Amino acid sequence: MSEYIIRGGKKIEGEVTISGSKNASLPIIAASILNQGKTTLYNVPNIHDTQMMYEILKKLGAEVTKKKNKVIIDTSKITKYEIPEDLMRQMRSSVIFVGALIGRYGEVTFSYPGGCDIGTRPIDLHLKAFEKLGINIDKNYGNITCTCDKIVGEKIDLDFPSVGATENAILASCLAERKNDHNEQCKRTRNSRLAKLFKQNGR
Repeated sequence: MSEYIIRGGKKIEGEVTISGSKNASLPIIAASILNQGKTTLYNVPNIHDTQMMYEILKKLGAEVTKKKNKVIIDTSKITKYEIPEDLMRQMRSSVIFVGALIGRYGEVTFSYPGGCDIGTRPIDLHLKAFEKLGINIDKNYGNITCTCDKIVGEKIDLDFPSVGATENAILASCLAERKNDHNEQCKRTRNSRLAKLFKQNGR
């Protein structure tokens, strides 16, 4: 394990530039799929997790262009609806692509996510929320396929508050035929940022 050794006794001064929030950025990057066109994001943190999100988008057929302090994502040419297992295993947050893909294209295949320092965490709350929206779920040898003809908004009561499950439910139902009501949603800043994005786009 790496460590930091700090020796005091000297005055610290200077300026640093603070990047945007990682936890807010990841679901917004996934939400670019729902736009089905070009999305421009500013001040996205340049870290491993965001780079992995870009790689997944590219594997799906999207184009990602980075210019100084902005990222341009073009999802108009997405032709694949299966999240690569090797990338899925590296980062738990990759599961957030599931809601966006099922919301836009009505199908997605993925494996159980990994890459969490806490250890293995189930995604059953995500799947239960999808089922509430009328999404069919097929589990087969470690892979999960979600399909639906259409998504109709529904009242969703999560067993307990979950940030990720709430984000996935929002992404999956953004283009639904009627509005959703998420009773036990996890009301954190990252979810409010995602909701703000949709409002800006007329959702």
